[in-house]
Amino acid sequence: MEVVLKKDHEKLGKAMDVVNVADGYARNFLIPQGIAVIATEGNRKAVVESKKLSEKREEKKQKEARVQAKQIEKVPCTIKVNVGEEDKLFGSVTSQEIADFLTKEGFAVDKRNIELEEPIKQLGVYSVKITLYKDVFAKLKVWVVKEEA
Repeated sequence: MEVVLKKDHEKLGKAMDVVNVADGYARNFLIPQGIAVIATEGNRKAVVESKKLSEKREEKKQKEARVQAKQIEKVPCTIKVNVGEEDKLFGSVTSQEIADFLTKEGFAVDKRNIELEEPIKQLGVYSVKITLYKDVFAKLKVWVVKEEA
């Protein structure tokens, strides 16, 4: 029996896939659990329409992320830190501090999407990779400078 999956299933496939399963498995488990529906002509058309809509949504989100990446790359990020002798930082500059800076500048970026190759523990200029969407990244230049007393 052919069914249309309503939810992702680890063994059968992803949502909106049309798969062939045993009749009893479909009638006794998949359909009552709300995991699948019978693949009628109407359900197949609905799947095609739903896939088109989700592709459009994905494309729109990706375009927005590209625009945001260009805007982020133009923003000068300067983080002032306390330093000790020989210009050594007390602690390090974290992804949370960079996320807070970007939030103040009007960009909603989660700290988990900011990738630091290594902890920033010295003054200088660093390039930080920010994941905005699946395959959309922004490179942010971060200047770490001494805070004047």
